[in-house]
Amino acid sequence: MTPLCLVLLWMGSTDAPPPKPPPEAPPEPPAAQGTVVTATRLPRPLRDVPATVIVLPRAEIDRSPTLTQDGLLRTVPSVATFRRTSSLVSDPTAQGLNLRGLAPSGVSRSLVLVDGVPANDPFGGWVYWRALPRLGLDRVEIVPSGGSALYGSAALGGVVQLFSRPLTGPLLEGDVAYGMLNTGQLSARGAHRWGRVGAAVETELLTTGGHPVVAASQRGAIDQDTPGNHVTLNGRVEAEVSPALRLDARLSLFRENQNGGTTYTTARAESGLASAGAQLTTPTAGQFALQLFGRVQHFEQRRARVAADRSSETLSAIQDVPANEQGASLTWTGPAWTLGGTHVLTAGADVRRVEGTSDEQLFVPSPSPTPPALRSAGGEQRFAGLFLQELYTVTPALEFTAALRWDTWRNVNGERRAEQVGGGVETEAFADRGEHQLSPRLGARLRPFEGLTLRASGYRSFRAPTLNELYRPFQVGTVLTAANARLGAERLTGGEAGAEVQGPRGLTARLTGFWNELEDPIINATLATPLPDGTSRQRQNLGRARVRGLEAGLDWRVARAWTVLLAYTLVDSEVRDAPGNTELVGKQLAQDPQHRGTALVTFDAPALFTATVQLRVTGPQYEDDLNTRRMGGYAGVDASVGRRLVGGLEVFAAAENLFDREYLVGRAGVDTIGQPLLVRLGLRLRERP
Repeated sequence: MTPLCLVLLWMGSTDAPPPKPPPEAPPEPPAAQGTVVTATRLPRPLRDVPATVIVLPRAEIDRSPTLTQDGLLRTVPSVATFRRTSSLVSDPTAQGLNLRGLAPSGVSRSLVLVDGVPANDPFGGWVYWRALPRLGLDRVEIVPSGGSALYGSAALGGVVQLFSRPLTGPLLEGDVAYGMLNTGQLSARGAHRWGRVGAAVETELLTTGGHPVVAASQRGAIDQDTPGNHVTLNGRVEAEVSPALRLDARLSLFRENQNGGTTYTTARAESGLASAGAQLTTPTAGQFALQLFGRVQHFEQRRARVAADRSSETLSAIQDVPANEQGASLTWTGPAWTLGGTHVLTAGADVRRVEGTSDEQLFVPSPSPTPPALRSAGGEQRFAGLFLQELYTVTPALEFTAALRWDTWRNVNGERRAEQVGGGVETEAFADRGEHQLSPRLGARLRPFEGLTLRASGYRSFRAPTLNELYRPFQVGTVLTAANARLGAERLTGGEAGAEVQGPRGLTARLTGFWNELEDPIINATLATPLPDGTSRQRQNLGRARVRGLEAGLDWRVARAWTVLLAYTLVDSEVRDAPGNTELVGKQLAQDPQHRGTALVTFDAPALFTATVQLRVTGPQYEDDLNTRRMGGYAGVDASVGRRLVGGLEVFAAAENLFDREYLVGRAGVDTIGQPLLVRLGLRLRERP
């Protein structure tokens, strides 16, 4: 969970060593510190939350050897993205987030938030990880269990929330780096505070020459490196109008260009997000929080028709996907009241609208009047939800939570239009459809004695299909997958139970078991007979799958400068029911390894140097739903080292895949491989505390 090219970083502070604690009270490990918000939508001490929460604090983010945000998150074994490739070279549509192995796909089954604002693509549900730079982050909170009771659709398998750093200043920070694969990065952040008003601006530019992604044994004349670049620009301002009223606003711009390894496999994404919020705190009526946001974006992808020996390619399609969304939420948190303990009520309402279209220009290999030349499909989705939560603290040792949310959503104005080469036009309008969902959640936390915390929760959650799944066909390698406008929502019933033990010398150990039953999961099902255009898969509601497993973790501050983190996740996934696809029953979910683990050792003595070494291990997994295309497991080592030069200026080096291990990340018609050794050198500027 820590970070070659040259690196110059203008970021604010290389943390100075904390004050020396007395010998009898060594500092707590990072997992035992701080306040978290995501699990209950209330600020709570981490150790008191009645749900599993994993926190990546600012110091850990800064030390990570990883370059991208998805790489950072994958150092947590319970976090994965669809396929094992980095966003540095991967099309964003293949970067869906999943937690605890919950049916990985290009579409996220978990919600990503940035200060409460959704970051998932509104049309497709995937995440533009490179649009989320690290420099302005204070921490990341991961809640890997059903979150629909508080957050509605998209939080089926949990929530990951990124929190921005407080607006203080004057402050100027940055990173600049360059290294292997012609990869260069420049990040900068400036912040200032004028009394009750604070503001910050941050930017990140990254370019890479990429690497060949097709396995050497299958590589042909058309295969090349995968160059890409992106730029982000974020601005944020907040004002304390009075002791009771706080206002904030944000503007984020992002652009990304990627090449998939051949001339005609490219992708481009552009987006703009604006949000505004207000928080009013009253002494008698509690706290009210209003949030508004809007996003516009455009995604473009080019696909190729490739010869069997990969000696030549032709352009097969150009796909443009414009989309926009608007949303608003109002949350109320009441004042605490007592009756057999302490009660805190939270209630909220939110609405969201998404509109998008997939426009395709198709280039048929041999002109004839019937094949489609232009194809367009899209529609609109409308969401609304209400929730209520009670946090009941019986005693400091015992606490319960109960939450219930009602959601409704409708798919409207859905239409597919195809214009044939010969001029004929076929139009199909889809009937408006709507569904409703109740999502409950119950949780309990017991601390029978100091040093031992027991947690348990049960939940029901859901995810509505995205416009992408309903209307947009796609291609990976040589495999074509069709959309399905008749998809229904996925639903999850599950629970978790675990224990956390805090021992001497900052030792914290955790063990959590979880069980999830996923109903009607949307998968890319292999068709018994390909469609006339060669499509061999289609999105379908599967039936039922079971995902169960264990999480184990150990944090240990061995000495003042030494920290050891160990984490392991076991996921046992199995298809239990598959109407119309009985051959899938008993199969493991695609892209879902059973074993994942991380071992991390950090030495942090700023007067000398700071270093991190991490080992990431991933077990074998299957590319496809039929479990015929196996990908072996692999182990990778990453490392970083930094040395303060003067003031807040630091020189550093970081390496990913230190031993240059080659491993498969995809087998969709052609075998693709993961990122090779990437070493970066750079400078980092941080604020001195």
